[in-house]
Amino acid sequence: MSPAPILVFAWGNPSRADDGLGPLFAEWVAALHLDGVECLVDFQLQVEHVLDLAGRSKILFVDAATSAALPKEAPYILQPLTPRADASISTHAMSPEALLHTYLQAVDTQLAPAWMLGIRGENWNLGEAMSQSAQNNLMAAIEAFQGWLIQH
Repeated sequence: MSPAPILVFAWGNPSRADDGLGPLFAEWVAALHLDGVECLVDFQLQVEHVLDLAGRSKILFVDAATSAALPKEAPYILQPLTPRADASISTHAMSPEALLHTYLQAVDTQLAPAWMLGIRGENWNLGEAMSQSAQNNLMAAIEAFQGWLIQH
């Protein structure tokens, strides 16, 4: 069985308040039952995930993002990714760019275009509920995803 052409790969820890934005986004997408879209959720990116990238036509990585990683007041950032090795390549939690780089090095020289959707979060406390602002940012990111599906 071949993989779905579009991979939505989300990660985060739902027990850490807004860090659960990625998994919650993937849960929403999966509930739509979109033809040709597969959702994958984990706590973090790891080298073993390179095999999940094979056979795709496009890839969307989704995670919660801190305010420092986003333009001022933006609810999310959606940008194309470029494969590159970084310090995370030798750790248990890889960056999307390092995962893409590892795929090119180890699996195949052909890689689907990939984007990063970072959704603004503000509360990372263990055992707390997701903040209202993060929930609002999630809704804005969901709207952006619908446009991304059509445009890319």
